[in-house]
Amino acid sequence: MSGNFGDRVKDIVAEKLDVDREKVKDEATLIGDLGADSLDIVELLMNLEDSFDMKIPDEDAEKIKTVGDAIAYIESNAKVTE
Repeated sequence: MSGNFGDRVKDIVAEKLDVDREKVKDEATLIGDLGADSLDIVELLMNLEDSFDMKIPDEDAEKIKTVGDAIAYIESNAKVTE
């Protein structure tokens, strides 16, 4: 996985869910391991959309269960601006 996307996603997840950055690992589940609720997930996905200038459709958002899922989705769908 790209360190650039991965690190940015993990930083956003840690900030938005108010968890230690060390706990934000690829395999960590957003709801179970990181303690997010459904509102947290909506706000997190909106922040990721803004941060990466993209739209995450509801049907794709439902598939994002772990930090790694979020990173993989963004790597596959984000606009490359570098």
